[in-house]
Amino acid sequence: MTESYTPPKVWTHDAGSGGKFANINRPVSGPTHDKDLPVGKHPFQLYSLATPNGVKVTVMFEELLAAGHAGAEYDAWPIKIGDGDQFGSGFVGVNPNSKIPALMDHSGDTPVRIFESGAILLHLAEKFGAFLGAPADRPEMLSWLFWQMGSAPYLGGGFGHFYAYAPEPMEYPINRFTMEAKRQLDVLDKRLADNRYLAGDSYTIADMAVWSWYGQLVLGRLYNAAEFLDVESYTDVVRWAKEIDARPAVLRGRMVNRTFGEPELQLHERHDAADFDTQTQDKIGAD
Repeated sequence: MTESYTPPKVWTHDAGSGGKFANINRPVSGPTHDKDLPVGKHPFQLYSLATPNGVKVTVMFEELLAAGHAGAEYDAWPIKIGDGDQFGSGFVGVNPNSKIPALMDHSGDTPVRIFESGAILLHLAEKFGAFLGAPADRPEMLSWLFWQMGSAPYLGGGFGHFYAYAPEPMEYPINRFTMEAKRQLDVLDKRLADNRYLAGDSYTIADMAVWSWYGQLVLGRLYNAAEFLDVESYTDVVRWAKEIDARPAVLRGRMVNRTFGEPELQLHERHDAADFDTQTQDKIGAD
């Protein structure tokens, strides 16, 4: 049994909490250093990393471009969260919460900042009138989009943290968040048993948002936890995840701002479709 812990009357940040990301965790907000953000030539400037939250937005941009929305051209700049880039003054100016992704929209007369991945997806979908689903399905689409935003912290900050990143395994939090992760997978599986996509027959931003977390989880790309969670038992989630994974724009979106993993799937910066090299184009094929 682990040693009992008694919380102090007033908590203070006397020492790091340990774990993989302890060096960048702190109890205050705001910049730690001055650093301007680069700005490219396109209307949209994305500052991100290919974590699940970042992948949502790069998939959306690549899907928009594949659908013929030329105005969705974008520059994607990597924010190395392990190095603390998210605490630079320029990034904090775009996202005061210091989390990726963050977007500057220069397509209008006045630049607009958008932060929080779900807000970025909705902003782009409304701007281009794309991936919103049929009007009758809009409430369902929005419900699943916001379901993801509220549920994923239990998967990432809860299950993922204690299963994969905590300084040592702890039975209670692993059991608690494993139970919740499996409950969420069951929620999705029941929905997808009778629907091709989350909002019905149409592929929408709700699918992009949920796939980036739960789809990649059941495909074995998050936390090395697929066997532990028995993901194959969620047969309709797996079916849906594989269908989305096969979309060429999704693979391109996975690559953008990726600085880890297989070298052939990394595109640290994206400024033009030509940045996807010949080997990559052969791998993903044509739309």
